Amino acid sequence: MKRQAKTRAWHHQHANDFYVRRSVEQGYRSRAAYKLMEIDDKDHLLKPGSVVVDLGCAPGGWCQVAAERMKGQGRVVGIDLLEMTGLNHVDFIQGDFTEDAPLTELEALLAGQRVDLVMSDMAPNITGVAVSDQARAYHLAELALEFAGKWLKPGGAFLVKVFQGAGFEEYMRQMRAVFRTVAVRKPDASRDRSREVYLLGRGLKAGNVENAGED
Repeated sequence: MKRQAKTRAWHHQHANDFYVRRSVEQGYRSRAAYKLMEIDDKDHLLKPGSVVVDLGCAPGGWCQVAAERMKGQGRVVGIDLLEMTGLNHVDFIQGDFTEDAPLTELEALLAGQRVDLVMSDMAPNITGVAVSDQARAYHLAELALEFAGKWLKPGGAFLVKVFQGAGFEEYMRQMRAVFRTVAVRKPDASRDRSREVYLLGRGLKAGNVENAGED
């Protein structure tokens, strides 16, 4: 199939997607909002008064859900390379999470305050070279895990998108080395054909809590 035909097919499928239509009707910024809702319904991650960091937050669907479910109580801090229109009760940093300066800005904004939940829905810009794309996706996931290990409270949680295939088992081992429990989630809003799954790590193991700030 030629590129133009593939693009038309994707737009047709996207426009007719149940969760895309639902997000428009209900005022959410992306269909990804329903992925987080489903996971939170099961795992109860978002609680009023929590401190939440959303890595790769644009266009803001997960931030919306977090702010709503926390009832405006607590903090939601998001970072993304792309611009994001402002949201109530959400602090946003525009910058590349993989670079030192935006990461330093994020850490300064936290001001030593430990985090209850780190969420990462990050994915690299797709090049079409499967091996390269997969490696870049896991590089982002590893950086997110490193951040979570540094900033989470001992009882905090880490939710990260990964893609099944090369690197998955190795990343699972890394997660299990950091957290007492690691669960796999595949919400209904995640397309069946997609290799994406979400890993949920809870409870930092002793020795993995770094001296990021005060509890």
